[in-house]
Amino acid sequence: MAPKFELGRVVITRSAADVLPGSAVQTALRRHAAGDWGDVCPADATENELSLRKGFRLLSVYKADETKFWVITEANRSATTVLLPEDY
Repeated sequence: MAPKFELGRVVITRSAADVLPGSAVQTALRRHAAGDWGDVCPADATENELSLRKGFRLLSVYKADETKFWVITEANRSATTVLLPEDY
């Protein structure tokens, strides 16, 4: 999967780093950059496609085992954060 946008600086919250396997995070980052938004609802997937074209914030949702986590890229593509929903 070829990247559709730059991730910028990648950061991960402490709680996400404590529970997520590194391999799951790396796979999610590749999927996110390629425009595979994971488990977002159809409305959020549509919003991400618009955001990709217009330069707005991007949100993806993935799971590692049963742990749900988010990947958010800022609108200016300067940074991407991996976090647990409760970190938001």
